Formats: sequence, C-alpha cells, structure tokens
Amino acid sequence: MSDVKQDIRSLSKEELRSFFIEQGDQAFRGNQVYEWLWKKGAHNFDGMTNLSKQTRDQLEANFVINHIEVDTMQQSTDGTIKNGVKLHDGLIVESVLIPTNKRTTACVSSQVGCSLDCKFCATARLKRMRNLNPDEIYDQVVAIDKESRLYHKRPLSNIVFMGMGEPLMNYKNVLASIDKITSEEGLGMSPKRITVSTSGVPKMIRKLADDEVKFHLAVSLHSAIQSTREEIMPFAKSFTLVDLKESLLYWYEKTERKITYEYVVWDGINDNAAHIQALVKFCHLVPCKVNLIEYNPIDDGIFQQANAQAIDEYILALEKARIPVTVRRSRGKDIDAACGQLANKQ
Repeated sequence: MSDVKQDIRSLSKEELRSFFIEQGDQAFRGNQVYEWLWKKGAHNFDGMTNLSKQTRDQLEANFVINHIEVDTMQQSTDGTIKNGVKLHDGLIVESVLIPTNKRTTACVSSQVGCSLDCKFCATARLKRMRNLNPDEIYDQVVAIDKESRLYHKRPLSNIVFMGMGEPLMNYKNVLASIDKITSEEGLGMSPKRITVSTSGVPKMIRKLADDEVKFHLAVSLHSAIQSTREEIMPFAKSFTLVDLKESLLYWYEKTERKITYEYVVWDGINDNAAHIQALVKFCHLVPCKVNLIEYNPIDDGIFQQANAQAIDEYILALEKARIPVTVRRSRGKDIDAACGQLANKQ
C-alpha cells in the first residue's frame, strides 16, 4: 500500500465536498478548503484559520499541497524579474515578470524542458522531463502577481504561455490552469489578457478551436518557407506549413479571432527578399499581426541577430501589405530572461 498522499489540488470542488461527507462532516467544508487552495493560495493546512484543528489535522493526514517555491529570483536593470521555480519533486522551471509603462506580464512555463527541438532556443536543449500540473502553472502566476504588486505597485495585467515548453503538448493541464486563472473562484483574470504561444502543432490548434477557447493564439513562425523552417525547427518536418495553414484557417473560421505570428529575423537565414515575400503571402491567409522579435543569443554563435536594414525591409513590406507589425525589443537579457534564453544557465 502506498504511503504517498494525494495532492489536494488535484481534486475538484465536488470531490472535496464528497470527501467531507464521507468523513461525516458537512459538504460546505469542501467549499471552504477550495477557496483556501485557489482564491487565497494557501501553502499549508495550518493556515486555513476558519477550519477547526481537528479538520486541519484530518486534511494533513490525507493530503499534501504540492506548491512551488521561488528558489532564486534575479532582477534586471530594466525591471524584469526571472524566477527559478522549484517544483515539489526538485525539478526547476523558470518564469518571468516583464514590466512596461502600462502593464506587467507573466511569462510562464508549461513543461520541464521541451517536447520540441527549435535550434535557436535554450530550453529546447533540455529534454522534456515532464509536463507541469495545472496548479504548478497557476502558482507561477500567483508568484509573479505578488512580485508585480511588490516591485511595480500594480497587479499583474497579462499572461503569456511563452516560457519553457510547448503548451499544446501539455494541452489538458494548460487549459485546466487557464480555467482556474480565469475563474472567479481563482484569480478572476479575463481570458482576453492571456496568450498561448505555440510553435505550431496543427492538430492541437484545431482542438483549441473546437474547444471554443477565449484566449489569444500566437504562433512562433520564423519562416514561411518549409525548407528553412525544417532547418531551424526540425519538428516542422512532421508539422508542415501546409498543415499549419489549414489549422489556422480552421481556427479563424471557428473563432473569428486574429492570430499573432512571432518572428525572429536572423543574419543569413531569413533576412532576404524571398523570406519577406513568403511571410507576406502567409499573412494573407487569415487576419493577423506580426511581432518581429529581437534575437537573444544562447552562446554558440550559430544564430545572429539580423541587421537593422533587414528588419526595416520586413516592416516596409508588411506595412505596404497592410499587415500590422510591431518590433518587440527584448527585456531581461542581462539575466538570461529574454525570449529563447530560459534555462540557458541551468
């Protein structure tokens, strides 16, 4: 017989209510415990002060709360904060607080390591060790919200699933975490303030559309030419641009919501006219906007940021085609917290 206690946050509210009924107690105790776990972010049972000592001991005997711990915290000169987050089994993921004048954004991880193999990303060099549970994703957001209030004097305003891992390869847990984040019984955040970024898993993009999700979708594209995409993102041999296009058409037909393409321009890789025109053509598929992202080196020198002229040529071509485009300047580079750098020093 196993002595391992069940993580209480794996239970639904109804399951908690049933537990108390089975113990000869009243169902509403389950409501109280559920509020402590999600609304109040309790890390232990002793802190549940409106429960009797007997009830708290009962919970302690049957369950654990596998909460995260912020093991290390680094602050950038630009105000960015990177957390080294220790999970209950000792594994580490990273999450980032990104401040601007108008908002603070949490960049959260969904896997320990990554399922995919993008050559330009530090996280992809780690093998996927496991998926994060919904509560572990939720806890990252709670921790960053506290840091936002402490250091920037305002609550967290946005969440992006752009940290370690491919969110759509942890589909069930990612959506369960978003349900908790957006629930009034959780953090009560609007799904319109949440963006899930994928490297492009067509089958799961279709599933997002079928599940009628309310959050935003971003796709890490980086090239609209299949051969180049396969070179920099080898998994694209299985998830082709043809399949990706079909899934994005399906997404838009079902949701009528614009897609964001994340796009890094590298020297000698995708900084020419052929790639620019391929991107413009791809963008005509469905309503979209393009984020051109400043590249952040991961030490090996294979990928280098393209020069300013190449970026300007992309902007000119996209604007001429009336495709919204922004250039996203990376923050937190001095602490390896910028896009593509997470886990670089682990």
